[in-house]
Order: sequence, then structure tokens, then C-alpha cells
Amino acid sequence: MHPMLTIAVRAARKAGNLIAKNYETPDAVEASQKGTNDFVTNVDREAERMIIEVIRKSYPKHTVIGEECGELTGEDDDVQWVIDPLDGTTNFIKRLPHFAVSIAVRIKGRTEVAVVYDPMRNELFTATRGQGAQLNGYRLRGTNAKDLDGTIIATGFPFKVKQHAPSYINVLGKVFTQCADFRRTGSAALDLAYVAAGRVDGFFEIGLKPWDFAGGELLVRESGGVVTDFVGGHNHFSSGNVVAGNPRVVKALINTMREDLSEALKR
Repeated sequence: MHPMLTIAVRAARKAGNLIAKNYETPDAVEASQKGTNDFVTNVDREAERMIIEVIRKSYPKHTVIGEECGELTGEDDDVQWVIDPLDGTTNFIKRLPHFAVSIAVRIKGRTEVAVVYDPMRNELFTATRGQGAQLNGYRLRGTNAKDLDGTIIATGFPFKVKQHAPSYINVLGKVFTQCADFRRTGSAALDLAYVAAGRVDGFFEIGLKPWDFAGGELLVRESGGVVTDFVGGHNHFSSGNVVAGNPRVVKALINTMREDLSEALKR
């Protein structure tokens, strides 16, 4: 196992155990709103602190980019740990048991290691660049759908950027006429892990942050899929507009979405 993957798994499990324990005692959870429809809890912050502590013990000079802490620049800025301590905070607050810890290691701008851990199901999704993706040690392959016919597509509503609602609803309608059904789960990290596992055939969402999808992106790629922006390019890390699935599903999604995208969503 890649040495950084070992540390990422250790950090994810430690944070996951804390999250699962707090899920059982909701009275101890303190939630606050940090932005429009954007919530954070004391559990997010404590989980992030734990993850950073584990990383820093082994790699004190690496840079850490976290949802709650922002960028903690280390002496070695070539290596960045991109972490979301609790992806699916709203589900956690509502006691809907679907959320995950996401950790990705990027070296000189390329993601080399990824972990997405669902503490409620004890499902550990891992990937190392060039060595495939796994779920609890078993190799993952995405689905082999040839187009959108019969597919289940995961998505997330743009609840933080509702100015994109008209475009999104139009795209949703257009895709719905071609696919079988949608899933909207509330955790982009798990949606991407599920694409890698073949539980859903594809995924698209507007305005994600790097920590939402950095881990899941490598899982998809290492299971035989592709991840692009809404026009098939590689600008998704800056735009946050993400499409994922096997190459044929991604191509079909992009072709279906094209006419209904506003100029802002084509970047």
C-alpha cells in the first residue's frame, strides 16, 4: 500500500469513528450556518482537527487544504492533502445516515491517493493512481452502460448557487427523458464513489469545491471512468462543474446538457 494511502486511511477511520459516535448522541452536536444553505457542526471541525493531526504526525511539511480550515501552507507546497472531514453535513444534522470523510493527496497538481470513507456502513473506498480503485479491499469497476438508456444518474441540486437553478432544471428535464431515474443523496463524495462501484451509472453537479470531489474523482478514474467539466474539458477543479461516469455515459450527458447550459456553466 502507498505510504500516504496508509496515513489517509488511518485519518479517515479516526474521523469516521468520531462522526459515528456523535451520530448516536445528537444532543452533543452544535450546528451553525456559515453561508447560504451551508451548515457546519462542531463535529466537522473536530473531525478535521483529527485528520490534520494524523497527517502532520507523518508529514509535517505538507500543505493541507480543508473545508473548514482553509489552506494551511506547509514548507512542501508540492504535496497537498485535500480534505472534507464530513461531506454530507446536512444529512448528518438531519440524522439521515449518508455522509463520508473524503481525503485526497495531490502531488504537483495530480491526485495520487484517495480515500472516501462511509462510517455508517463501514465502507472504505480507496484508490492509488495507476493501481485501481477498491472497496474494502475488493477491486471496483464502473458500469458498462453504452448511453443514457436505462441508466441511474446521481446529481446534486445547486442549493448554494441558486442563480443556476433555471439551467439546472432544464438540464435535469432533458436528461430525465433519456435515463431511467435519478438519485440525489446529499454527498458528492459518495456519489462519485458509487459511480466507481457501479451503483450509479453517472453523476453531474454544479459548483462543487475541490474537497467535495478530489477523492471521488480518482476513484472514478481508477475504476475505468472519466471526470470532466460540463463541456468535456478539464476545468472542473476551478469551475466545480463536474460530470463523471464511463466515457460513453459522460459523452451522452455532455451532449444532452449542451443546449441548456448558460454561458457561466460552459467555463
